[in-house]
Amino acid sequence: MALMINGRLVLAAMIVLAMWASQATARTAPDALMVEKHEQWMAENGRVYKDDAEKAKRCKIFKENVEYIESVNEAGTRPYKLAINKFADLTNEEFQASRNGYRMGHRTKSSQVLSCRYTNVTGVPTGMDWRKKGAVTGVKDQGQCGCCWAFSAVAATEGINQLTTGNLISLSEQELVDCDTSDDQGCNGGLMDNAFKFIISNNGLTSESNYPYEGVDGTCDTKKESSHVAKIAGYEDVPANSESSLLKAVANQPVSVAIDASGSDFQFYSGGVFTGQCGTELDHGVTAAGYGKTSDGTKYWLVKNSWGTSWGENGYIRMQRDIDAPEGLCGIAMQASYPTA
Repeated sequence: MALMINGRLVLAAMIVLAMWASQATARTAPDALMVEKHEQWMAENGRVYKDDAEKAKRCKIFKENVEYIESVNEAGTRPYKLAINKFADLTNEEFQASRNGYRMGHRTKSSQVLSCRYTNVTGVPTGMDWRKKGAVTGVKDQGQCGCCWAFSAVAATEGINQLTTGNLISLSEQELVDCDTSDDQGCNGGLMDNAFKFIISNNGLTSESNYPYEGVDGTCDTKKESSHVAKIAGYEDVPANSESSLLKAVANQPVSVAIDASGSDFQFYSGGVFTGQCGTELDHGVTAAGYGKTSDGTKYWLVKNSWGTSWGENGYIRMQRDIDAPEGLCGIAMQASYPTA
């Protein structure tokens, strides 16, 4: 009898151990696949970590991000898609700290700021794409320097310079990072209006080829920056919290806009019309390079970003236009401005 009982106990124990082993294998297999996926992603993005501890930490973050991206795409409830991009091993907080850099603040009036010249404009086109008009340079990459404000201001300046002179010249963001230091803080953030003020007082801006982008705070190279290739006469602020006013401005030239780009969906956006998740704590400077409407009637802003061409739609994002909130999606209509010739 005792042998039979002991045998049953042993059998029961073996069954339990087998179940545990099976469960452990089930858990380990996906983890192994994720490790392999992370290794492949590292190779594709040239990512190298300082030690095994950092690699394990990044792999865990990568896994969490991939699971989030896949869950959103599989749900299919949003009109846009997410993708595993070069930011997939960063937490959203780390991503914001390194890629955004717009310092939200109250606007101050300047003698250079005039009333918005487009206020009384009527009959704007149903769609606009300044890329097709030759007024937008290729998408650039700010790297891990929080100087989005410089890229936004430069893109708007490149636009008005092309519209005025007929020449599209890639201008220097690094000049703003290094030399516009009285009001802006280089890789630690700034405002597009302040950048416009600098360009005005500096009597222009030099070219990207003459003063190339380094992605770090540097000392102003006065010899390089003295060779101006583009100038602006002033700048104007678009009336706040009015997408209709912003539309009139963008119909006439590329416009600097600030948005709240803090959400994970923004971090991993890959295509479609973006409809959320974001607030109005403006933290990123970008450029409204046009607008349009999809085949199903969804209106959108065409926005040029500065995170390279591997992000979004070749470096662009289409953001929903004409929403119920007056500030626009992600606050896009809150603090828009543009340079004038």
